[in-house]
Amino acid sequence: MAYDRNENGLRSDGSKGHVLIADDAPFIIKQLTAMLRKEGYTVIGTAQNGQEALKIYQEKYPDIDLVTLDITMPVLDGITTLERILAYDKNAHVVMVTANGNESLVKKAITLGAKNYIVKPIVAEKALPRLEGAMRK
Repeated sequence: MAYDRNENGLRSDGSKGHVLIADDAPFIIKQLTAMLRKEGYTVIGTAQNGQEALKIYQEKYPDIDLVTLDITMPVLDGITTLERILAYDKNAHVVMVTANGNESLVKKAITLGAKNYIVKPIVAEKALPRLEGAMRK
């Protein structure tokens, strides 16, 4: 987060941070968007597959504080997208989104450089601390 922030830690636009959400389930995008906006974040892009997410990341770079990536997406899966985002920006802050039962993929993502993960179904009280903590790592 190499952006100018005021004494309260807010960006110049008044938000806590800019987030890109990538998930092939529209209801998850809607849920994450509502949850993050309620907490003062700006969702600056959404994607339904990894290829779209990578394109948006490159277009918006360096104005992205956090990316949420679903592990299982069409066209380009979350693990491959994570690798490509980190190849583009080694300092990217990425949190993986997964359904229960994907422990091996979550471990792989963390090993590759993801900052954390959240599990579906998304519960704000559990997800928000992980998302906020990932931006500080």
